[in-house]
Amino acid sequence: MTIPVAAPPLPQDLDDLLHRLRLPHLRRLAPEVLATARSQRWEPAEVLRVLLTEEVEGRERSATATRRGAAGFPTGKTFSGWDESACSIPRPTQAALRTLEWIERRENLVVCGPSGTGKSYFLEALGQAAVEAGRRVAWFSLESLGAMVHRSRADDSAVRAVQRILRSDLVVVDDIGLLPVSIEAAEGLFRLVDAAYERRSVAISSNIHPAGFDELMPKTLATATVDRLLHHAHLCVTSGESVRLAQATSGAGVKALVQKEASLSSRPQRLGVPSAVAGEMA
Repeated sequence: MTIPVAAPPLPQDLDDLLHRLRLPHLRRLAPEVLATARSQRWEPAEVLRVLLTEEVEGRERSATATRRGAAGFPTGKTFSGWDESACSIPRPTQAALRTLEWIERRENLVVCGPSGTGKSYFLEALGQAAVEAGRRVAWFSLESLGAMVHRSRADDSAVRAVQRILRSDLVVVDDIGLLPVSIEAAEGLFRLVDAAYERRSVAISSNIHPAGFDELMPKTLATATVDRLLHHAHLCVTSGESVRLAQATSGAGVKALVQKEASLSSRPQRLGVPSAVAGEMA
């Protein structure tokens, strides 16, 4: 539609009504829509349709932004920059996981393999896609789960903390096995997996196969955690060389530096010393 350059504001009483009804997106666009409707002789139903559509779409954009902020994603990576051919996970498996049907079925996802093979990137992109699809996501490191358990020691609130986490449809725990695992972190992972079992989806990335988790944490906790984690889980094992290392050695990890011709105006000067004098002192 064609929007006039300048549209008269809404009458104050109508603006107040829209404010009281909490229709911010409709209220913002209403002056332009009404001006356009008058000039183009729209049917009243079309005016109402355009305004309500803007309000619905605006609310969806705001809700998506809220969910994305609450998720706590580490870098903001999405599938827009994902190279599926560079990942060793079979393409049909990638495509199936991207449908997010496994989240609807409350199934888990475990991606394990060497560092630099796209595990965290893939999980974050899946999490971003879930947010776009209207689902709530929570992102954690194993250390942050340990910190949660440590804080809860004072008032025995670990159960309540885990229940708050499980308000999300998908909980991601990233990079298990890179650092030594404290007993509190191991407890936090178990509490999360146990509480989420058949209720929510948990996705983890690890450079160690879950069968080796007893090398990271007490055997009893490891066995109980892995038993619940893998019962309804998709297990993807990545392989190959580190993509980051390959990009670094090929020079693709950075953009080429552009040399600019030095000019007198860009030459550094000493504070409080005129440029001519500074040149003599140099």
